[in-house]
Amino acid sequence: MIAIAPRPTSGRRWGTLSFASTLHLRPVLDLLLADVPSYCECELRLGLQEALVNAATHGNNLDPTKTVLVQFFFIHNQYWWIISDQGSGFPSDFLDMLRCKAICEPTEYQEGGRGLYIMHQVFDLVQWDSDGAELRLCKKVGPLARLAIGR
Repeated sequence: MIAIAPRPTSGRRWGTLSFASTLHLRPVLDLLLADVPSYCECELRLGLQEALVNAATHGNNLDPTKTVLVQFFFIHNQYWWIISDQGSGFPSDFLDMLRCKAICEPTEYQEGGRGLYIMHQVFDLVQWDSDGAELRLCKKVGPLARLAIGR
């Protein structure tokens, strides 16, 4: 089940969405990406999917009684998503690696880490809280003409 708080009509673009831990994320992603420009929707869908899969799988252990909460907003040409799960966060050694920005390109021999790598490629900011149970993602957008290839 997906719960979404209605957006205010005062011109602000923000909302809150929560859902039970699942990997059936298409309706969630559709709601979270409803207002993003079409030229960056595909890459943002991939990045958000990785973040939500991590929250549901690693944070909540796919426990359907636990929820993933997403706050999202658009301000000053920046799209923000704040994703929280009900897990215990990252192990301390993994948090140390994140603080050192030791996320490198995964190899075909690695078991995991691709999601983190993808998030760092898609978003302009990838930041966890002190225990790793909350993730902040930001994507800066500009006029389409500035992003055109070959200009």
